[in-house]
Amino acid sequence: MSCFDEYRSKLRSAEEAVRLVKSGDWVDYTSNNGFPQSLDAALSRRRDELLHVKVRGNLLPGPIAVAECDERMEHFVYHTWHCSGYERKLCDQGRAFFTPMIFRNLGWYYRNFLTVDVAMVSVSPMDKHGYFSLSCALGVSRDIIDRAKVVILEVNEALPRIHGGERETVHISEVDCVVEAGYRPLWEMTSPPPGETDRAIAAHIFPHIVDGATVQLGIGGMPNALGELIAASDLKDLGMHTELCSDGYLAMAQAGKLTNRRKSLHPGKGVLGLAIGSRALYDWVDDNPGIAGFPLSYVNDPNVIAQNENMISINGCLNVDLYGQVGSESAGTRQISGTGGQLDFVTGAGMAKGGKSFLCMSSAYTDRQGQRHSRILPSFQGDIVTTPRSQSHYIVTEYGAVNLAGMNTWQRAEKLISIAHPDFREELIKKAEQQHIWLPSNKR
Repeated sequence: MSCFDEYRSKLRSAEEAVRLVKSGDWVDYTSNNGFPQSLDAALSRRRDELLHVKVRGNLLPGPIAVAECDERMEHFVYHTWHCSGYERKLCDQGRAFFTPMIFRNLGWYYRNFLTVDVAMVSVSPMDKHGYFSLSCALGVSRDIIDRAKVVILEVNEALPRIHGGERETVHISEVDCVVEAGYRPLWEMTSPPPGETDRAIAAHIFPHIVDGATVQLGIGGMPNALGELIAASDLKDLGMHTELCSDGYLAMAQAGKLTNRRKSLHPGKGVLGLAIGSRALYDWVDDNPGIAGFPLSYVNDPNVIAQNENMISINGCLNVDLYGQVGSESAGTRQISGTGGQLDFVTGAGMAKGGKSFLCMSSAYTDRQGQRHSRILPSFQGDIVTTPRSQSHYIVTEYGAVNLAGMNTWQRAEKLISIAHPDFREELIKKAEQQHIWLPSNKR
């Protein structure tokens, strides 16, 4: 039987395919544009036939039909590994649950501890050899598929075909059902233009980047600002090794700065695990031989990251306390996003020859009532620690970049207060004195 004959034999409607889900099953939707929208909608229409179906995903744009159709969660319960804005709202309403993780361990969780009764994955169309690209969600999808008892693919003609280093595809012989969704527009996640604060933060990081450095960027205004600085700079032959490929890399590539030629690991290839951004980004990664996708168990392994000389890791955070603990995923106990790969890259960059990691934030923020608050705190009060103080490296605000590596408690307090918003520095000094982490000789 040819791969095309096998394809035709497994072709089903969404309604037919979701008949394979039973009450009590664990169903996985993978991540971002791997979200199988047609299958999700069809599964939601079976609500009254099913009980206690548990669904997992991460960074899904929504709406998620199985969550929307069952507020009491008697039929479907949704879980996320990393909150998108939509998933955060579900968690805020008590209609979804967060599962703590670090991305490099996601495959390990699936292989050793988790049940996957049905995997539903959106993929690009099959090639002439019978392979589907796992596309923008390739970093997480293969480990889920390998664990699944039943695999259902939703084919979306809009998805880019991303070349891989390993395990970036699924073959028709591994699949139980195929559902054709036609051309379904992709989720585009773009950041607002960088502001003055973003540019100031980027300017503090920029001097640390050297020709030939390999760069990991998070997503948001500051990484975009850094991409603009790099695009307009004299830097040469930068490389990409990143969990999430976003539009910051596209700007660098279009300016001729991102060549990957001098990488010590996978020279000539920009390495990614996930891709989320604009339509232009998806067009850039599509069928691009200069891009190599790998599972996040590889991309985010600190021992792999460390093989990139001059590895520069740049991520955002929400707050830092005077001890150097970093919170990037919660406001108090309210889940905002997730640990993701921040700790992976902080660790890996710190192990790399010439490597540095930067955790960035504005010095203060203004709440809805118009009151300003410091992002540098005396100590955390219920906030979830994403990066422990023992691994904090550079912390950056618009007022500067300070290196906490090897620093004792009074040195950390002094350095962090120096980059706090001026309106809060005296108050922070008083708190540091009360916490016995301040010397009278410290700079005020």
